[in-house]
Amino acid sequence: MSKQSAVERAARAAEQFGSAADAVDAAAADLFGVNRTDLRILGAVVERPLTAGQVAEAVGLSPAAATTAIQRLVARGHLTRDPDPDDRRRAVVELTPSAREQAMRIYEPVGAAGVHELQRRTVAELEVIADFLERGRALQLEQAERIRGMARESGQALP
Repeated sequence: MSKQSAVERAARAAEQFGSAADAVDAAAADLFGVNRTDLRILGAVVERPLTAGQVAEAVGLSPAAATTAIQRLVARGHLTRDPDPDDRRRAVVELTPSAREQAMRIYEPVGAAGVHELQRRTVAELEVIADFLERGRALQLEQAERIRGMARESGQALP
């Protein structure tokens, strides 16, 4: 296989991996009965309770948009919103027990299958994979910022 063919195969595989991950998240959003932005918020609070501002920052929304989405998720029974024990002027949101259980039922098998695949690889292969993914993540974030800049230049508002 030529280098060009290998590059094309790897690029195609990366694109298809992204599409497959997107399909998992779409199915999860459907199961939760939420949109994709709301699913990202649920993912942001899986590890620990967050304030609305922290949620907004974690998922790249304006504070107002995050607050609206949080209210929607509280109403659907996926989040709780309680006063922050350290500062009662603000609230923290966290997953309800049923939403946490649903998230674990959805994503734990995905993670376990991924770990199983990674365990089949050598340390050298894992280093290449990790490097590719870390660089790819940085590249995607840079491109997202480039696209936001295009929107700002054209007068369109993006979060």
